Amino acid sequence: MAKHSDTLLIIFTTIVTTASLASADPAGFLSLSCCSPAPFTDSSNISWTPDSAYISTDPINSTSTTSLRFFPGSDPRTPICYGLPLNILHNNAASVLVRPSFAYNNYDGLDRAPLFSLSLGTATAASVNLAENDPVVEELVWRVDGSKNTLALCLHPVEGGGSPVISSIEVRPLPEGAYGLVSDEDRGKSSLLRKRYRINCGYVGGAPLRYPFDYYDRIWDVDQNFWPTRLSTEFKIPVQLELSGVKESPPVEVLQTARVLVRRDTLTYYFSLEKSGDYYVVLHFAGITPVSPTFDVLINDNSVSSNYSVKHGEASSILYSVKGIDSLRIMFRNVSFYPQVNAIEIYEAIGIPLECSTTTVSALKVIEQSTGFDLGWQNDPCSPTAWKHVGCDGNLVTSLELVNMDLRVISPTFGDLIDLKKLDLHNTSLSGEIMNLGSLQKLEILNLSFNKLTSFGSDFDTMVNLQILDLQNNSLEGAVPEVLGNLKNLRLLNLENNKLRGVLPESLNKKSLKVRTSGNLCLSFSPSTCNDVEDHPSIQIPRVTVFNATEPSVQTQKHTKMIIVGAAGAVCCALVIVGIVVCMYTRKRKRDYGTSDTRAEREMKSRSVAQVFTYKEIKAATNNFKDIIGIGGFGSIYLGKLSDGKLVAVKVRVDKTQFGADSFFNEVQVLSQVRHQKLVQLEGFCYESKQQILVYEYLPSRSLADNLHGSDSKKATLNWACRLKIAVDAAKGLDYLHNGSNPRIIHRDVKSSNILLDLDMNAKVGDFGLSKQVPQADATHVTTAVKGTAGYLDPDYYATHQLTEKSDVYSFGVVLLELICGREPLSHAGNPDSYNLVLWAKPYLQAGAFEIVDESLKGGFDVESMRKASSIAVRCVERDASERPTMAEVLAELKEAYSIHLTSLSSGVETLS
Repeated sequence: MAKHSDTLLIIFTTIVTTASLASADPAGFLSLSCCSPAPFTDSSNISWTPDSAYISTDPINSTSTTSLRFFPGSDPRTPICYGLPLNILHNNAASVLVRPSFAYNNYDGLDRAPLFSLSLGTATAASVNLAENDPVVEELVWRVDGSKNTLALCLHPVEGGGSPVISSIEVRPLPEGAYGLVSDEDRGKSSLLRKRYRINCGYVGGAPLRYPFDYYDRIWDVDQNFWPTRLSTEFKIPVQLELSGVKESPPVEVLQTARVLVRRDTLTYYFSLEKSGDYYVVLHFAGITPVSPTFDVLINDNSVSSNYSVKHGEASSILYSVKGIDSLRIMFRNVSFYPQVNAIEIYEAIGIPLECSTTTVSALKVIEQSTGFDLGWQNDPCSPTAWKHVGCDGNLVTSLELVNMDLRVISPTFGDLIDLKKLDLHNTSLSGEIMNLGSLQKLEILNLSFNKLTSFGSDFDTMVNLQILDLQNNSLEGAVPEVLGNLKNLRLLNLENNKLRGVLPESLNKKSLKVRTSGNLCLSFSPSTCNDVEDHPSIQIPRVTVFNATEPSVQTQKHTKMIIVGAAGAVCCALVIVGIVVCMYTRKRKRDYGTSDTRAEREMKSRSVAQVFTYKEIKAATNNFKDIIGIGGFGSIYLGKLSDGKLVAVKVRVDKTQFGADSFFNEVQVLSQVRHQKLVQLEGFCYESKQQILVYEYLPSRSLADNLHGSDSKKATLNWACRLKIAVDAAKGLDYLHNGSNPRIIHRDVKSSNILLDLDMNAKVGDFGLSKQVPQADATHVTTAVKGTAGYLDPDYYATHQLTEKSDVYSFGVVLLELICGREPLSHAGNPDSYNLVLWAKPYLQAGAFEIVDESLKGGFDVESMRKASSIAVRCVERDASERPTMAEVLAELKEAYSIHLTSLSSGVETLS
């Protein structure tokens, strides 16, 4: 009688629990009814919402019916995507079940059921073929990444497959730790699970069980289609069960039924699988019989568990992975009493491709905006399918082809795509200098043809893997730079139809390299060929077109003779004219100048207070340019010694174009006007014989970048006190430019390689070639073309083209992050999301997590000092310029951080990492 009462109590409790569950949606449920005009509640008391607000793809072609949404005319390269919110999940669920359903039902009367693929996140989850099955319901288990607020579910059209359709999408949070997605890190990070079977063993009647019986709304199919043998028996016995050890939390209704073997030794289930692959099996057991059976569990004849025992009143589970199979046989072999199983779940494990780095995605989005077109770029650039115009190798963007678009400039954002091997920007209205590509060291193919480019720039010296360089049909002027000949892998150099002239570098004259030069003023490997053109660029080289015929007639021969005689006469006349022009030009130069000085040089001499050196003096000072101490985008730097014995650094410009000249003039003018102990001092300049040379004071410890990112021995000398002192020194120099000089000056290229160090590791800011003066005292900004260095460039400046002192503050903030973390702004070290220093370091430092501090500093800094320096660095790199401090505020904070650290050292306060 007591046992009977217990059974009634359990049944009553189950009914009450079920009724309470059915009263409202559990927290975290999201149910989207595709094309529904308004919200509604179904018979299970689940609330449904129209899907229109969740379609992240612009549904221009989407059409709705009363039961589905379809997308006619879909481009196979443009998926149709939904953004599913994850912030609604209950108790921060670690995994989520996503259930989309699809039905064709011949809605269009054409009897052409569509074929398309389904993706979740970056993984292709399934192929939906409604010609074979209609309707189709997919269930997918996805591990939730706490850093993501949405999950992309996309339909991918297939060529000739018709219009994708979708009927509903359901999102359900799963129990924490379910299906091994938390305990098994490898599986959780690399796979999603696609349900193939989920059966309620021993349950043979009625519809599948789901919510409200299953709190997580999983669908449990009836057992009758999976009978392993007619000699086994189904049981349904209400017994109170202990579920604490089962993370999957199967519903009690499912566990109270079982398939039990009563006559034979082995209970066997056979499952056919759609394709060969990796599968994940979950077996559920519950002690609902009076005895505790013991049995062996085998999967495809492999022992999973020996002498497995099911204890009365307890529930348990077995989770098992099996790889590379196309069929599944699950056996329960008798040891004592009767083998049993209460529920079986089988999932296909689908690999999840790694996502592209956030730096790459951000850069591509900015580039898309600059094209003026909606390129349909959304979610991940590489997975599950690559974006249009983009090529990938795994999760790396290795190719970008944007042709026939109005880009106008190569923005610094291109420099963030550091994995590019091919870049095609032909016919994109590019003009001016080739720039912002210096960080693309893996680039093999570069096509900038059919643009309006005028200058080679200074980025080619780092493109060591370049194989094909196509610059045809531009407006490139001057000589071909020597640096192109240093590209050892270059196989094709196309310079056709430009305005180039002069002697080609001898390093380009090799069998492995094909150089195309037709259509220029004059390009030759012979020094004597282009002398006249070099001196008189306005004189065009005569071009002769030769017509060939296999059998010329007599009349044709006469005409040919006449043409030859006429051409000879024309050439003679041209030579006479050239001679006259040469004489007149030479006399005029002597009359106007009397020396080799140009008018620009005279103007510089008259305006500048810097010393003017002759080229002869420079050659003597550098011992004929013998000792090279550095190479940069501008050219080479040589060690020199002046006649008074003073050591100097001699910077020789390699770019002699107008841009190079403008930058040269700007640097001379700025450094002639400003004098500060924390700015590199200009000793003088040389501007003659086509030479652009700057002479600086010599700082023997080279740049901060050399010390910070060079050898370990150099880095070891930079303790925390030294780094703070360098930061304070550089901030003083920048603060003077912003607030102490008149007019104010914005450096525009603050980076660690432009901060130079003397023997005592005192720092000075140098390289003012890109700097900009602010002539009006009350001006808030200068509108100018975007220039700078990838990794240091202010995003607000890039977006608005409005240059302010806060742009220098952002760049200096990146330098501070370098000092703290000991790594470069753009790097391939570690996870893709760590490639960009700002995006990687900022969240850690905001949270006060100092594990990312440079290893060589561990144990050697005061925590409060580091906290203050980190705080100001994070504020400097705020994306919104208005949120950044001024350089004066930065200087004050850094001084305080330096003082705190020195105080802790002198007082013996413990320093921690």
